[in-house]
Amino acid sequence: MIRFALLSSLVVFTFTGCGGSGYAPVSGVVKVNGQPYGKAVVTFQPIGTTENPNPGRGSSAYTDETGRYVLTGDKPGAVVGKHLVRIMTKGNDVVTQSPDGTSADGGTAIVAAGKTIDPIPPEWNAQSTKEFEVPAGGTDKADFDIVSEKR
Repeated sequence: MIRFALLSSLVVFTFTGCGGSGYAPVSGVVKVNGQPYGKAVVTFQPIGTTENPNPGRGSSAYTDETGRYVLTGDKPGAVVGKHLVRIMTKGNDVVTQSPDGTSADGGTAIVAAGKTIDPIPPEWNAQSTKEFEVPAGGTDKADFDIVSEKR
């Protein structure tokens, strides 16, 4: 009987993960100004609650040439529940925009160094407050269409 109880506890822990939250498959498409964006890094960071202050680790993915991504982390998918979403352009030759839509130095040094300003605005990356609720059954509709002045 004790063996059964221990085995049952292990199975529950395995399927629920850290913090008592389960994982669910999450995928979607990222677009910038209506066009699929194949250069993005997408991250989902679980948001803690009073009842569950540490819901688990975040998940991330790169978009492919069609803008499609599939989240992975400790396990495939993401922790079920509310997440802070951040999306930015991958690569070392890209600099994040400042709130006024330019680089920190106005863009002059960046152009000279061969770097470009990220077309994804700061409210989607460093200053993100974007949230997404991962349902228990997962979703393939975690789509984001970002409007940007930079092209």
